[in-house]
Amino acid sequence: MIHMANPFSKGWKYLMQSMDSKIEENADPHVQIQQATEASKRQHQEITERAAAVIGNRNQLEMKLHRLQEDISKLQDNTRMALQQADKAAAEGNQAKAQELNNTAEVFASQLVSVEQQFEETKQMHAGAVEAAKQAEQQQKQSAARLEEQLAQINQLRSQADQAKMQEMTSRSMQEMQGIQADDSVPTLDGVREKIEQRYANALGSQELVEGSVQGRMEEIASAGHDMKATSRLDQIRAELAAGSGSAASENKQLNAGSSDQNQQSIEAHQEQQGASSTQPKQGEGAHSRSSDAGAQSQSAESTPSPNNPYLNNGNN
Repeated sequence: MIHMANPFSKGWKYLMQSMDSKIEENADPHVQIQQATEASKRQHQEITERAAAVIGNRNQLEMKLHRLQEDISKLQDNTRMALQQADKAAAEGNQAKAQELNNTAEVFASQLVSVEQQFEETKQMHAGAVEAAKQAEQQQKQSAARLEEQLAQINQLRSQADQAKMQEMTSRSMQEMQGIQADDSVPTLDGVREKIEQRYANALGSQELVEGSVQGRMEEIASAGHDMKATSRLDQIRAELAAGSGSAASENKQLNAGSSDQNQQSIEAHQEQQGASSTQPKQGEGAHSRSSDAGAQSQSAESTPSPNNPYLNNGNN
């Protein structure tokens, strides 16, 4: 009998596979890296816990061996003591007590055999636990090293994911820049420059036409004549200024010559007055006082500047 495939089951499997593919394509790498990191840490934690349990079992068996060994030692001592007391009672002739002590020694011996058997079994179990603990420790160390390596790879994957994201953004930006077009409603710089140059060229052409016309020539001739008149008037004013400065210099020269003659005459009169005063004899205190007054007056006259002597005025000043 041929079994037909269930279309609902087939469709469900196809849908799940398609969803898995879509999720895998659109998944964020950082989220997947975080999931991988958590899984690695969780696995290492489980291995560590199992290794700790194995090591704990070994330690527990070691404690049991130590306790059984103490029990064996105690039972051996009790058995030995019971036998010694039984021998002593038999030597004293107390057979009943000796029998009881022998029975007690047999019980201790039976317990000793049982404890020794447990000790041997525990010893074998401890040997296996020691080997298992060594393997668990080794596996835990390997898991720790593997976790460190995975964390390093995860950091590298994160860096690569960041680089890939930046590259995708750069590529997307370049594509968007290439797709950008100029706005037709806004004038461009080239268009504005062309309009300005066209207006400037038209203005230059109009100026050339005006300069080449008869009216332009007439205005140029009139402007040249006006410039010639202005130049002639400027030369005339410059000549008048030169003539005025020459006459002023001659007047200053004549004034300086007259002042020099007056100064010479004043000096000669002063010398004659001093010679006359030195030849007269002394005639009493009155004459002496008069001569002193005359000398003071002459000195004051000398010190008084002449209004017509600029050289003396300059010296006093």
